[in-house]
Amino acid sequence: MLSVVGPGGCNGRVIDKAEVVVGVGALTADEVVAVARYGAAVRIDEQALEEIAKSRAAIEALAHAETPHYGVSTGFGALATRHIAPELRAQLQRSLVRSHAAGSGPEVETEVVRALALLRLSTLATGRTGVKVETAQAYAGLLNARLTPIVHEYGSLGCSGDLAPLSHVALAVMGEGKVRDAEGNLLDAADALARHGLQPVVLAEKEGLALINGTDGMLGMLVLALADLDRLLKTADIAAAMSVEGQLGTDRVFAEELQALRPHPGQGSAAANLRAVLADSGIVASHRGPDCNRVQDAYSLRCSPQVHGAARDTCTHAATVADRELAAAIDNPVVLADGRVESNGNFHGAPVGYVLDFLAIAVADVASISERRTDRFLDVARNHGLNAFLADDPGVDSGHMIAQYTQAAIVSELKRLAVPASVDSIPSSAMQEDHVSMGWSAARKLRRSIDGLQRVLAVEILTAARALDLRAPLEPSPATAAVRDKLREHVKGPGTDRHLAPEIEHSVQLVADGTYLSAVEAVTGPLS
Repeated sequence: MLSVVGPGGCNGRVIDKAEVVVGVGALTADEVVAVARYGAAVRIDEQALEEIAKSRAAIEALAHAETPHYGVSTGFGALATRHIAPELRAQLQRSLVRSHAAGSGPEVETEVVRALALLRLSTLATGRTGVKVETAQAYAGLLNARLTPIVHEYGSLGCSGDLAPLSHVALAVMGEGKVRDAEGNLLDAADALARHGLQPVVLAEKEGLALINGTDGMLGMLVLALADLDRLLKTADIAAAMSVEGQLGTDRVFAEELQALRPHPGQGSAAANLRAVLADSGIVASHRGPDCNRVQDAYSLRCSPQVHGAARDTCTHAATVADRELAAAIDNPVVLADGRVESNGNFHGAPVGYVLDFLAIAVADVASISERRTDRFLDVARNHGLNAFLADDPGVDSGHMIAQYTQAAIVSELKRLAVPASVDSIPSSAMQEDHVSMGWSAARKLRRSIDGLQRVLAVEILTAARALDLRAPLEPSPATAAVRDKLREHVKGPGTDRHLAPEIEHSVQLVADGTYLSAVEAVTGPLS
């Protein structure tokens, strides 16, 4: 069985999901993650197959009508005024996919392509697109065979949806282009399909449009980002707690009655996590008495719940948008329940693009406050008795001086990535598509932002763990000790300078695979 974290406003739950049933209704975020990231199989249910067949019948009736219908018997986009003769319509659909599979640049990650294909299948299953049953089944077959079409970084303007990325997937279903198998081998699509007993699809009227008009790429990346942020925001709370502890800060500012004065849900959750992680800390207890002359901690320590909480609330909003989009049937034109075929603009990616940009802003700020907490450890004027840069012999050794440089470089990059893509637009298709969302671009930069946040938090934890060791014989909390001990399985404690890059990468991996979070939750129970 697969253990999958699903975003519930960045407060996910763990479920087991080895097969996802694709029906007329919406997929859940958990199901998208299960298929995209963990390779769960898919199956189209009977009701969906019936609805697909009904909408196909409606399209075939229109194909034989004398009146032209967009996407059925006409060209596309700025070429929509041309009526296409019946004998040219199969060629029209092939030509549409081939010409729109025009991406360039590096390959997009497997999990993103699987999400893209799954979400297009979900729309096909609504019975609002007019494809053949065989075409929908071909998408399920591709996913179950673990064949990943080659999709490129550049090509989507986010309107009419993610045209180029979706076209590369459709091209593979046609038996053209390249795919990677489950082992990562690059294969011709036709050969790969044949090896798995799958038949290439011959597209009929309307099908080409139905396979490429959607926000599936940007939506898939949004769902995956929310799953990542569920883990990373809890990890940020852990890192903040370690910094508060290692810098002899107070936990009193995280008290529930103080947080309740400003009732933002995310802030309350972050503060509760900080209290749980710092519980029973010998270091915090050592300076809690009347002799302590510390009045207030720096903002980067004291305001951690406010910043981390605001990021959580941003995730909650983004998850609401994602859930709505998961319930959508996006195509143009669409087949309505009464059989009418109508053009629309639902493929515009603005709703998704906005929240992708919003999340990039929150990610940059969480990374920024993490870097500030780390920097305080390294300065003798602010670290309350620790060596400069936590070095073994300052001057001979540099300690974690340059680890903070790495954080600073990443944070500066994250600030640039926080500049919204969705405020940009560039006209295309002879001015027919004169306002676009850039949602795909927003999603691509958010993925880079999340990777950067992961690295910044890893350096903070690496540095804070060193500081906790240097506070001996004072004992950290059981939860932060568990984090430090997991790190020490890979990285030695304080001492003379060592090659630091591998130690940073070990910490990055422990953030990425959830080891730090699991170590804490084994002590505290689930964090919120």
